[in-house]
Amino acid sequence: MPPLTYANYLDLEKLLTLQKPRSTPAEHDEMLFIIIHQTYELWFKQLLHEFEKIKRDFSAGDLFGAVHSFKRTRTVMKVLVAQVDILETMTPSSFSSFRDRLETASGFQSVQFREIEFVLGYKRASTLAYVKPNFPGYDRLQQLLHERTVIDHFYDFLATRGAKIPDELNKRDLTQPNGPNEKVQEKILRLYKSAPECSILFELMTDFDEGLQEWRYRHIKLVERTIGAKKGTGGSPGVPFLKESLFKPIFHDLWAIRHEM
Repeated sequence: MPPLTYANYLDLEKLLTLQKPRSTPAEHDEMLFIIIHQTYELWFKQLLHEFEKIKRDFSAGDLFGAVHSFKRTRTVMKVLVAQVDILETMTPSSFSSFRDRLETASGFQSVQFREIEFVLGYKRASTLAYVKPNFPGYDRLQQLLHERTVIDHFYDFLATRGAKIPDELNKRDLTQPNGPNEKVQEKILRLYKSAPECSILFELMTDFDEGLQEWRYRHIKLVERTIGAKKGTGGSPGVPFLKESLFKPIFHDLWAIRHEM
């Protein structure tokens, strides 16, 4: 067996052949469009990998493990936001030159991004309409719909710190989105004041949440400046649908107590 090389380890020969523009002759900016979205999907995969660890850390009461992973997810979100700057170097006319080649393909069909929303507790039945049973990853998404979220595991962490979690949260319908809870907010506020080490985690969680909201905003403005009020590719609803999630936090309870600190 030949020695392991950089190219073999990363499977570069295969990776670098996965960018296949469909326009003929190939429009210059289609390569950028493909690479940006493939890169997004790789970062989504890493985020999902981190969230699975965070869930385990939370349920085990591992504060420093969760802190470490939230530092990483926060930094990944900054990279995702920065990638919008690169994509915005593509003009609307340049995108129009190959847009019809996308046919029914649309970012609304990103199963991994829906997985991220579901694992973070933002479960919307309306998003399932854009993910068909024959899509790769559909089964994973259905599984996550019925699983405990990062926030549910966060309740476990709070319990290890002496918080009594309300029964309605422990027994809630897991297919529904997580929401704010005043009793949980009281416990978090108490920990902010009595356990400085926990406040570090809470602020990192808030940083990540803010980063996700920033990415949503930048994504919406990117779509607006590229296609305006047109429907998205494949007939997806475009900007109006994207705006549904704008400025909606993931960690409701962390935001709800800011005025009391």
